[in-house]
Formats: sequence, C-alpha cells, structure tokens
Amino acid sequence: MEVTEGEPVFQVKVVSEDRGIARHLERHLDLQRYTRFPDLQATEFNRLLTEADANARDLLAALGYFNPELTLRVDAAAEGAAPRTIVIEVAPGEQTRVADHSISFADPMNSDPKAAAQRARIQQAWSLKEGGAFTESDWNAAKNAGLRDLQKERYPTARIADSQAAIDADRNRASLRVHYDPGPPYRFGDIRLKGVERYDAEGIRNIVRVPTGAEYSEEELLDAQQRLAASGYFDSAFLMLDTEDSDPEHATVIAQLREARYQKVVFGVGLTTDAGPRVSIDHVHNQLRPLGWRAVSRLSLDAKNQAASTMWTDMPNRSGWAWFLGAGLERAEVGDFKSNSLSLQGGRTKSVGHIDRRYYLQYDMSKVVGGDAPGSASSLMANYGWTGRYFNDKTNPTAGYGLGAEAGVGFTLTPQRDPFLRVRLHGLQFWPLGQRNEIGRQSRLALRGELGAVMAERSAQLPSTLLFLTGGDTTVRGYGYRSIGTRSIADKLYGGRYMAVTSLEWQRPITLRGNQTDWEHTLFIDVGSVSDDIDDMSIHTGVGTGIRWNSPVGPMQFDVAYGLKDRRIRLHMRLGFSF
Repeated sequence: MEVTEGEPVFQVKVVSEDRGIARHLERHLDLQRYTRFPDLQATEFNRLLTEADANARDLLAALGYFNPELTLRVDAAAEGAAPRTIVIEVAPGEQTRVADHSISFADPMNSDPKAAAQRARIQQAWSLKEGGAFTESDWNAAKNAGLRDLQKERYPTARIADSQAAIDADRNRASLRVHYDPGPPYRFGDIRLKGVERYDAEGIRNIVRVPTGAEYSEEELLDAQQRLAASGYFDSAFLMLDTEDSDPEHATVIAQLREARYQKVVFGVGLTTDAGPRVSIDHVHNQLRPLGWRAVSRLSLDAKNQAASTMWTDMPNRSGWAWFLGAGLERAEVGDFKSNSLSLQGGRTKSVGHIDRRYYLQYDMSKVVGGDAPGSASSLMANYGWTGRYFNDKTNPTAGYGLGAEAGVGFTLTPQRDPFLRVRLHGLQFWPLGQRNEIGRQSRLALRGELGAVMAERSAQLPSTLLFLTGGDTTVRGYGYRSIGTRSIADKLYGGRYMAVTSLEWQRPITLRGNQTDWEHTLFIDVGSVSDDIDDMSIHTGVGTGIRWNSPVGPMQFDVAYGLKDRRIRLHMRLGFSF
C-alpha cells in the first residue's frame, strides 16, 4: 500500500500514565503511515485496527513490557478535526528486568592468558547488569559494545556467534547469553602503498610507522591514518588491515592514498573580537628545492599584528624524528608599545600517537618602540617541548585531558649577556557530569590552566617575545586581547616574567523537545595574572556565559563576559579547538 499526502482521514491518540511510552507509540505505530491515505475503505481500516494491536505489543516488548493491557476504540469525529480518532489505551504493566547474563568466548581467545585483560574488560563494561531494565535497544547495544571492544584490539574479524535473550514473561525476567567468536589474533605486517608517485615511498612509510610485528590495534591504525592526512602530502588517506588475503601473524596494512599537488596557495579572511578583521595568504610547497623539504609559508595581517613566517620540515626517519627549520617576522602590539621581532628556529620534531615532542635552538630579537620603550634585545635558547593529547575527539572533545610543557635555557646576546630559564606549562581536563540525557549526551566541566615563568637576573633585558601577556578570547575573557601584563615600565603595560591563568567552565548540551541539537550553553569564570614579581600578582577575573555551535570543523563559541577589574562587558568569538 502506497501512502500519499493529503488531508488526514483519521488520527491516532495513545493514552497511558507513562507519557514516555505514549509518545513512543504515537511516533512509531504503523498506523501513522496511513493517516493521510485517500479513499481508505472500511475493510482496509478494520484490517489496520487488527494489526495495530500486534504492532503496539511488539513496540512495547522492545521496551521490555511483555504483559501490557491494550484497549482500542474508534471515536467519532469532532467538528473541525480529522474524521475519526483511533484511541489506544495502554497499561504497560511491569517492565522486564535482567535476571542474569552470560558472556563467553570461543578459543583460542578463551584459553589465551594474554587475552585475560580484554575478556575482563568486556565483562566489566557489560551495560545490562542484573536488576536493570531490559529493552531490545539496550540488549543490542550491549552485545555490539562487546563486539567493538574485540574488533578494536587483536581480533579485527570478531563476530557474535550466538546470542539469546530468554524472556520469562510471567515473572518479567530476562536471562541473557552471548557467545563471541573472536577469530584469530592479528599482528601488523608490511605496509602496501597505493597511489604514491610524486613523493618518497620510504618517507611515507616513516610517516605511517605502523609497528610491524605488534598486535593489531585499531587506535594505532587510526593514528597512522591521521598522521598521513595531517602530513599535507595527500588529499585523502585511508588505511585498512587486509584480513582476507594475509597471514594473521603478518597481516598487510593497505594504505589507499591520493597525492596532493606540489604547491597550493590559500587565501583567507576572518574576524576576531581580539584583533578585528584579518587577511592571510598561505603557500605550501611539498618539495621545495634544494632540500626537498615541505615548506609552509604564511603572511597574516590584522589591526594589531602583521606577521610573515615559514616552516620547512623534512620527511621523518624510521624512528619518527624529522628535522625542521623555521623563521618569522612580526610587528605586534606589546601592551602599550609596538614591537618588531625576528625569530629563527632549528631542530627535530616527532609525533607518535597522542604525543608530540620537539627539541630545537631558537634565536629571538625584538625592538620595542614608543616613549620610554625598553629598546632592543636578543637571545639564544635551547628548548624542549612535550604535548600529550588524550581527548575522546580531536576536533570537538567532550572528555579526556591534555598536558603540555615547554622548557628552554639560554642567555641574552644584547644589550648584555645574562643567562635565563623559561618554562611554560598548560593543561585542559574535561569531567562528564551526571547521567546521559535521552540522546546520550552529558553536561561537563572543563578546567583549563596555564603557568609561565622566565627566571633571570632582575637587570636582564629579554626580547619582548619571551615575556608574557594574557587576556582575550582564549585566555581571560572579559578583558581585551593581551591587555593583562605588568606596568613596571613608566606605568605602561608591558609583558611580564610570570603568568598564571585558570578557567572553569560548565558546558551543557541543549535539547529541543527531546531532540538532539548542535548547540550547547556554557557558564564560566576565568582568572589570570601577569607580573614581574611572583609575590605581587594582581588578579584579573572574568565571568560570563556563552553559546557554542558544534560545527563540522570544531566548536564555534560566542561568549559574553564581564571583567570584574575593568568593569566592562566584552563579546568574545572563536572557532575551532586547539591544544
């Protein structure tokens, strides 16, 4: 029977003390497909009534109600309404509860001591515990969650060999049984590249770096795929384990790649509440002569900063380390002064899994201009940086944490030679709160923190780029961009040697009539301080609220914040997540 649009010929109303059950039936009953069917004959209408009882009982059984009492009647049409109303009165009865459950595994996994932890994890994570309400969707979710756990580590060909939910309708009890056949354990073998013509195949393998001989891990495969996608050498990258034509002890990893062109130019325009309108030009060359390294160059102009930079990176070696060289020129506002600066870098970098590392030498030179300006300074510094990202999502995380640390030791070159130590630490932690709502999302707390310090003789004059300023969209909201600093130079704002910033934010998903939306609401408090004296830190506090849109490229946040010290309200906007 084909349903067509038109005026309603009948309507469906479900009456129950449980409004959730009533809404579920009204939404999913097959009757709803025929409410606008034209020229519905009496015999066909009676057939629909007969089938509606069985359909309603099936829907209730899927929710764990196997002994409902149903009454169907047809009410005559009221004036101005559909010609008639099918009324279904529902007394669902007692919901079925889980009496016991059994999870078993086929050999060789069942007898493999190395698989004991994985078996225990699946057992402990089983969601349908004894005494819990039984529903068909929860039953399927529990089975599939165990299967996914198997397929993510060691057993990519795992399957559900047998499952049964034995329902005792008289006692409203369910006995659950699931038997998994994990198949053979797999290990990573050689890498087969498909689609590589322009670029060095050995260098591409060094980017992939799937550990040959190691036990299969979906996370390792996805991390390698992400490294390929982020390398810039490919427009698309997809990795898969060959489970059909490979030996499980040495399974081939197939990399299906589409190479990017040698060069690319990207023009960008934007707007930030920190710096106003911005234009940028990015140029990428994937084999810049004479070194053949990948070069990414950028020119960026806005009301407060004008910058040009380039970064050259070699293909990584077998251990994952790659050489890099970088240079940057910038004219920027540094508090109440203007600064012209030059930065040169050279060293090695490595990105494996969740962790990025790099060590390098850095030369900085800055000339600060304006009345009472401190003048020029330059320095040479040896640095080490470490960043670990343990979030549940790379672009829009809702759980997990990240930690980062940078440390550098060096000495000033001009106007005099003084040793110094520079340290910066930052972190971000998400804490889910309460129970998941009807669409599986939770509110959460986000705690962010940042510490920075430059330790040197009080008389030492450091480049302005090594000092700290804070305030703005991503630091202390309620204050202008980099408007929090020290006033040790003629009572004018300038960068300080010590910085501390922390933020606590409550993030709450927004639902509309029980339906998921891409919006969230936030409440936050930000606190920050910058000083040349750690015992004399002036606290700047901002409080506010905001709306976040979870866009495909990351969260877009609109915040309204009030700075308690400045007694001003500011609007802050930002797009994307970075750590």
